[in-house]
Amino acid sequence: QVQLVESGGGSVQAGGSLRLSCAASGSIFRINTMGWYRQAPGKQREVVAVITSGGSTNYADSVKGRFTISRDNAKNTVNLQMNSLKPEDTGVYYCNYNTYRSPVEYWGQGTQVTVSS
Repeated sequence: QVQLVESGGGSVQAGGSLRLSCAASGSIFRINTMGWYRQAPGKQREVVAVITSGGSTNYADSVKGRFTISRDNAKNTVNLQMNSLKPEDTGVYYCNYNTYRSPVEYWGQGTQVTVSS
């Protein structure tokens, strides 16, 4: 079992910044991928950014150049620095953990991000 606890959501005006953090605990396998997904009202959950334990990153086109994902393998944490936020970035942001060693992926409880125009 893996537990994910997110923090850092909130409300901000367009153009502002927020930083999300996620701490993983439990049966962490050292080779894994962690990432952030979001779900806007009435829409499907979508990937925002992911990062492997080796440091490789991938971003949704809509956030490239504005968001930066990072991680600390020693602390099992992943962060998402969000700059130049837009109203369309509004949604519930979920932390995700998965590894090739298990078919099960884990999700955090979600944290609300609201960007007003």
